[in-house]
Amino acid sequence: MPYIRLDQIEFSIGTQVLLDKVNLTLDKGERLGLLGRNGAGKSTLMRILSGELLPEDGERWVDPNITVARLEQALPEHLETCVFDYVATGLAETGALLSRYHTLTADGSADALEELSQIQTELEHLDGWTMAQRIERVLQQLDLNADDLLATLSGGWRRRAALARALVTEPDVLLLDEPTNHLDIPSIDWLEQQVNAFEGAIVLITHDRRFLQRVCNRIGELDRGHLSLWQADYSKFLVLREQQAEAEARADALFDKKLAQEETWIRQGIKARRTRNEGRVRALKAMRGERAQRRVAQGKGSFKLEEASRSGRRVAEARGIAFRYDNETVVDDFSTIIQRGDRVGIVGSNGVGKTTVIKLLLGELTPDEGDVLLGTQLEVAYSDQLRGELDPEKDLIDNVCGGQEFIEVNGQRRHAISYLGDFLFAPNRIRTPVKALSGGEINRAILARLFTRPANLLIL
Repeated sequence: MPYIRLDQIEFSIGTQVLLDKVNLTLDKGERLGLLGRNGAGKSTLMRILSGELLPEDGERWVDPNITVARLEQALPEHLETCVFDYVATGLAETGALLSRYHTLTADGSADALEELSQIQTELEHLDGWTMAQRIERVLQQLDLNADDLLATLSGGWRRRAALARALVTEPDVLLLDEPTNHLDIPSIDWLEQQVNAFEGAIVLITHDRRFLQRVCNRIGELDRGHLSLWQADYSKFLVLREQQAEAEARADALFDKKLAQEETWIRQGIKARRTRNEGRVRALKAMRGERAQRRVAQGKGSFKLEEASRSGRRVAEARGIAFRYDNETVVDDFSTIIQRGDRVGIVGSNGVGKTTVIKLLLGELTPDEGDVLLGTQLEVAYSDQLRGELDPEKDLIDNVCGGQEFIEVNGQRRHAISYLGDFLFAPNRIRTPVKALSGGEINRAILARLFTRPANLLIL
């Protein structure tokens, strides 16, 4: 018996069809990698699988004896919550009681002790102490401190907390939306081991091709509403898809040749109107309809950064800088010179201070020791800053092009629709509010806005 079955699922947002008669069966032991372009509907399909979203048409069936958990793509937003309380929210009512118990134990007042006694009784009735041990075990596995506030954690550590929230339910079906985002290499390796050891079913969305190859035994590709399934790992899928594309291209060429012949015939007029040719006319109309429904290959992005005037030879120089946060040394005796033309990659474990180094080099933070010297004529384009400038209530033209129909880019006057098309936004998406875009589409919107600004220092 399958864990989950989707039959003829349909879902649209406005005029955009995200899911068009999608069928999917999910069995124990399957590790399905879900592929597709940004905004294709992958996260929507995940939400339907989890039961959080109802389809407009079709049927979702789920085994009543299983548990489904989903890791969302977005990072946790309740930043004033401690890690324990956030992870406990994955356990519904029992989790809320454990969270309250965790808070009261740190209080110590008489009122707190009285409430603690009541909560203890409720937890014993709900087998809450087993759940508490489960939370502690997952936190230990992910090397998370139960009392840390989410606000103090880097993006990678918040991603770990979100993963802990999903794992603590001990699900039979685990839905992972971009699980490797913000994770460092050791954490990705750990996650890979966990996924491969998981005995239930997993559906994951990721653009990490190495991760796909090492964990998935089935691939699903969502393209303009249609879901194609392949019983293969990622490498084999690429070969099979290419073979299928070549076969479809040959079939399309033969079809188009036949259609052209029939169009030539219909233009002869008199012959086509004869009664005995009515069947041929109907067949031609059917061919036209079939041709109109064909899904052609989609284009690729094409964009270029608008360059400002050249900066000085030295972009930034750090001389023996040190920086501390809450008495913890993040940077110690660090020196470097970045020159025009350099391509610098900053790597390190989650929370080690990579973003702090960038902010120090840009002058956004002042080092506790040492000096940072910035070069002359610097025009900085910083993607993280632009993320906060996007207005979620406004559409792409307002956010990227200032609401103008035309925009000046690299000395050329471009129509907003044409410019956004370079970033793979279809005309029917440019009036979509940012809050309705997928995570990948938001990243493309940031790049589109970033590339309208003259810059000679790009930080991603």
